[in-house]
Amino acid sequence: MVERRTQPLARDAMAYVLAGGRGSRLKELTDRRAKPAVHFGGKARIIDFALSNALNSGIRRIGVATQYKAHSLIRHLQRGWNFFRPERNESFDVLPASQRVSETQWYEGTADAVYQNIDIIEDYGVEYMVILAGDHIYKMDYELMLAQHVDSGADVTIGCLEVPRMEATGFGVMHVDTEDRIIAFVEKPADPPGIPGNPEMALASMGIYVFHTKFLMDMLRRDAADPKSSRDFGKDIIPYIVEHGKAVAHRFTHSCVRSDFEREAYWRDVGTIDAYWQANIDLTHVTPELDIYDSTWPIWTFAEIKPPAKFVHDDEDRRGSATSSLVSGDCIISGAMLNSSLLFTGVRVNSYSRLENAVVLPDVAIGRHSILRNVVIDSRVTIPEGLVVGDDPELDAKRFRRTENGVCLITQSMIDKLGM
Repeated sequence: MVERRTQPLARDAMAYVLAGGRGSRLKELTDRRAKPAVHFGGKARIIDFALSNALNSGIRRIGVATQYKAHSLIRHLQRGWNFFRPERNESFDVLPASQRVSETQWYEGTADAVYQNIDIIEDYGVEYMVILAGDHIYKMDYELMLAQHVDSGADVTIGCLEVPRMEATGFGVMHVDTEDRIIAFVEKPADPPGIPGNPEMALASMGIYVFHTKFLMDMLRRDAADPKSSRDFGKDIIPYIVEHGKAVAHRFTHSCVRSDFEREAYWRDVGTIDAYWQANIDLTHVTPELDIYDSTWPIWTFAEIKPPAKFVHDDEDRRGSATSSLVSGDCIISGAMLNSSLLFTGVRVNSYSRLENAVVLPDVAIGRHSILRNVVIDSRVTIPEGLVVGDDPELDAKRFRRTENGVCLITQSMIDKLGM
């Protein structure tokens, strides 16, 4: 018999976000920042999605473990997530790798990033731990996953995506029985196991785990005492529980949050330049797959105090205009044309320029007569007058980082080498 609950489980849970990843596949975008700190969607950072999911789910205790090039991430968290109040039993802890266990030891893996902060976690006395990756774009109600965890009596519940079987070769894949109990966990298999009753689909791990806190602490201490362990959830903790305990899969479709405009469950790993560009450009569509305008599940972030966007000049060949585009505050489109583009805060686009399928990060200045197609422009870049990108693939590849799909990443150091 399922125990009747009188209050949400999220009120007795802590969300612990693993945000130390390098994100090396994003190339120069992560030269100065960790992947979770990369800008997304015009105003937010990637990490804001996991944090907003926790907050909107009712979780009021959150910890964020940081490591790689964490300054911009920590600054964002301090500015945008400083509204938690201890007198309301709320907390928000930023937990950099600070050699608290050993003077020579940084976080050695995802499990170690939790283990090194066991004392902080135990001081809060929460019943449940929700372990999250901080580098994916999705909307999810963790309360529903917590409920499944408690009702099933699982030792660990793992968030899973249903993906075409042969597309799961780059994931950790769950082999489950007909009750979604995990009977094997396979890391990046060449021949992924199918789902019972749906053999052409597989269950891929989302890097989301729910534990009872005491059980997790016991597992982390056992793992820390094993000299052969790599201190990783996917490689060590989860396989051990699958073999010796009860691990259950939670399907993302059961807890994803969708507005009336979202037809399918939306989850994206924007870990490559192409995927990052595409996910941002998708937001410019009339009805995008991800609804960031859903006020019932807001994406919280640092709200800068900035003036509105401005479009100026109305001459025949010099008209400030935008179609199918997202333009953030403090942008000035001065006699330029935008199409299917996304501009972050503080961008200046000067006269006679044209942008198409452009993702422009904050505080970029674009000179006159520039033509930019299929680009991602890093923050604080100054584009010289007359620069053309997107017309000559060979020239673009020599000057910028051009992907196989023809998207060019532009940074200030690349511009400086042009000598324009």
